[in-house]
Amino acid sequence: MNPRVRFSPSPTGQLHIGGARTALFNYLFSKHHQGKFLVRIEDTDLERSKKEFTDQICESLNWLGLEWDEELVYQSQRIKLYHEAISVLLKSGNAYQCFASKEELNKIREDTGSYLYPGLWRNKDQKNVALEIQKGTPFTIRLKTPETGETSFDDLIYGSITVSHSEIDDFIIARSDGSPVYNLTNVVDDYDMSISHIIRGEDHIANTPKQILIYKALCWTVPIFAHLPMILGQDKKRLSKRHGATGVQTYRDEGYQSEALLNYLSLLGWNPGTEEEIMSLSKIIDQFDLLKVHKKSAVFDDKKLNWISGQHLGMQANEDILIRIRLIKPNWGKTESNDFCLSVINLMKGRSKSLLDLIENSVYYFQDPTEFNEKVLRKTWKDDTSNIVESVHSILDSMEIWNAELLEDTLKDFMESNELGFGKVMKPVRLAICGRVNGPSLFLIMELIGQSTCIRRINKAIGTF
Repeated sequence: MNPRVRFSPSPTGQLHIGGARTALFNYLFSKHHQGKFLVRIEDTDLERSKKEFTDQICESLNWLGLEWDEELVYQSQRIKLYHEAISVLLKSGNAYQCFASKEELNKIREDTGSYLYPGLWRNKDQKNVALEIQKGTPFTIRLKTPETGETSFDDLIYGSITVSHSEIDDFIIARSDGSPVYNLTNVVDDYDMSISHIIRGEDHIANTPKQILIYKALCWTVPIFAHLPMILGQDKKRLSKRHGATGVQTYRDEGYQSEALLNYLSLLGWNPGTEEEIMSLSKIIDQFDLLKVHKKSAVFDDKKLNWISGQHLGMQANEDILIRIRLIKPNWGKTESNDFCLSVINLMKGRSKSLLDLIENSVYYFQDPTEFNEKVLRKTWKDDTSNIVESVHSILDSMEIWNAELLEDTLKDFMESNELGFGKVMKPVRLAICGRVNGPSLFLIMELIGQSTCIRRINKAIGTF
C-alpha cells in the first residue's frame, strides 16, 4: 500500500494545534507506508482567505518538518473542475436545480419544525425549470439523495458508521451565485488528487455520508476515512484561543522546538503501545499505526508538553542549542566566549522547558543581578545573614584554587564547623550571586563565572541588603 493523503487547511488564520496534529497524522501515515503527503489550500472563501495566512501555514508546516511531496494545490484555481462535476451530476439526473426562495423554505421550517429540505423541486418537469430560468429566478443545485436505504462506511478509528437516508435531505452542492459548496469541492479535489485515505478531525464525520453520496453519484471510488478525536483544553472544552497559545507560530516564538512539539502532538490521541514517550520523528514514523489512535478526545496538557520539550532539550547537543538560541536572540552570550556559552547551556538545558526559557533564566551568567524578588529576599536574608555571608566572602576571597569540588568542600567545612544549615548559608550566597534561590549546582556556577565575579556580587549584596 502506497497511500496518498492530504492536509487541507483554510487560510483564514494561522495553523493551530488541532490542524498541526491532523497534518502530522497524515504525514506519519503516508511516510510509514511509503506514500505521499499533499497539501491543499482551501481558499474558495475569498472574503476570509488571506495570502498572509497561507504563507503562515506553509511556514509553520516547514518549521515542523512536515514537507509536502507535490506542488501546493489551491482550490481557488480549480473552479472549472467543480463546475464540470456539477454539470455531470445534472446531466445524469443525480442533481437538480432548486428555485425555492429563502422565504419559502423558512415558512416550511416554521410550519414543520424541520430543517430538512422537502424536495420541492426534486421531480419538477423541465418546462417549469426552463420557465424559471427564463424569468431569471435564482436557484441552487441540490444532490438527489436516495429516498430509502442508508449510507455506511468503515472508519479506521470509529469503526462502522451508518446514516439513514431519511436523515439526509437533498443538500445543496452549489449556491445561488454558482459557487460550489465544501462537500462538493472536497470530493472533486480528493478524486482529482487520487487521495486514497482521508484523515481529518471527527467534526467532519457528519459530512462524510454526504460526500460518499457525491462519490457514488459521480461513479467514483470512495476513499478510506479515518476521523481523529478532538483536542480539548484542561476544562474539557474544545481547544481554542481562550486556552492560551494554540498557534504553531506562537509556540515557535516561545522557544519550543519542532521536534518536541511534534513528539507531544503525536501522543495526543495516539498510543505507540510502549512506555517510551520521548521519540524522534523517524522513530514515530516507524511506530505509527492509525489503528492505535484512540476514540476518546485528547486533552492538551501544557505541563506534559513542557516535560517532553525539556527532555528533548536535555538530550540535545550543546552546540546545536547554541545555534538555535542565536536564531532567536543573536546577541545571547556575545560578551563571552563560545566555550563559556556552551558551559552555560550544559548547566541550564536540563532545567529548561524551551530555548526561550533557557535564555530568560541564564541572564545572571552574563551580568550581575540588579533586581530581587522582595518576598524571596525577606525569606532568605535574615538579621544574621550579612554576618554569615561576610564570613563566606572572606573565605572565597582567600582561595587560591577555584573549582567546584574545592568550593563545595570548603563551604561545607565552614557550615559544619559553625553548625550552620545548608539553607542558612548557601541560599543567601546563591541569591547574592544569581539573584534567585533556585538553579543548577551553585558550585558549578561559581566555577564558571569566576572568583572575581562571585566576590564582587557577594560584596554588593552585603552592602545592599
